Amino acid sequence: MKVLALDTSNRPLSVSVLNYDKVLATTTITTQRKHAAYAMQTIEDLVKVAKLKPSDLDRVVVAQGPGSYTGLRVAVTIGKVLSDTLKIDLVGISSLLALSLNVEKEGQLVAPTFDARNDILFTGLYRITSNGPKSVLPDQHISFEEWLKQLDQFDESIVFVGEDVANFKARLQAHFGTNFKSVVGIDNLPQAARIGIYGEQQRPVSDIDTFVPDYLRLTQAESDWQKLHPGEGHESYVEQV
Repeated sequence: MKVLALDTSNRPLSVSVLNYDKVLATTTITTQRKHAAYAMQTIEDLVKVAKLKPSDLDRVVVAQGPGSYTGLRVAVTIGKVLSDTLKIDLVGISSLLALSLNVEKEGQLVAPTFDARNDILFTGLYRITSNGPKSVLPDQHISFEEWLKQLDQFDESIVFVGEDVANFKARLQAHFGTNFKSVVGIDNLPQAARIGIYGEQQRPVSDIDTFVPDYLRLTQAESDWQKLHPGEGHESYVEQV
């Protein structure tokens, strides 16, 4: 199975081309966030380096969210377009689970962490198994203090993963003591090669038209709409005529 894997959830742009678990070409760029400008060219370059043509691909795996609104739309849009035009499988995985793939110790609890600003996190809790990370607490958009309360039920070490862990490290160490663990260097970055290998074993999307980013929070437009339409719940945001 020849797979293209892509993560544009946050600052890093990570792309990989694989043949099953063999990495043919891979790159991770952290020097810019203009993923819309660089992602397609990076994909084209890596497919050529791997000595493949787009038509050789069997599957595209993308990090679906949470993360940056703009970044998520890049990967999801590219995934949908390639899946539709090439008639290949599309798989979406959690961007937080993607970070958890960097921890390999079986049985270990892992808390991938994105800074959503204003002391709010995108995070979740996973346990590493022989079949990959398994969700223990769901991915969520939550305040730092509320997240600590959820984690307090676990009296064991937790590995916090992600570039943004540095923003909370002092408080996490003070709260968890020796149960606080972290990773260093490249293990804090999404690795598209790991995403692709994991995605080979996952069920593909059944309807690519309904495949959308998993923001885990309302977009600004949705938030503004709800302010103007209090009490109208989750009905369509499109005005009826």
